[in-house]
Amino acid sequence: QVQPVESGGGLVQAGGSLRLSCAASGRTVSGYHMGWFRQAPGKEREVVAAIDWSGCVTYYAVSVKGRFTISRDNAENTVYLQMNLLIPEDTAVYYCAASRGFMAVGRPPTTFDYWGQGTQVTVSS
Repeated sequence: QVQPVESGGGLVQAGGSLRLSCAASGRTVSGYHMGWFRQAPGKEREVVAAIDWSGCVTYYAVSVKGRFTISRDNAENTVYLQMNLLIPEDTAVYYCAASRGFMAVGRPPTTFDYWGQGTQVTVSS
């Protein structure tokens, strides 16, 4: 099984940028769809972005579309989330996850099977 490990979180001012990385240990991520989720205090976890195994199909939540970019480097066994124009509402713990489920165009994968421990992103106003 693949074990995602997130890094790159931190504190940033509104309008700034961060790049999260998700490195995988165990099996290669090349056979998995990958996704980024976030969970803010008192709120449910939500999917932020997802990318299919080939890197050709992506999905973004409406709240981050145009500001966040998900990408993957299968050779490096790593998935990235570039976050620009950050706003305080983006403050959350961000999780990386791997999916063996089905991913249709315009939708995130139906299920996610392996999860990382999360990395904190805090955006100050």
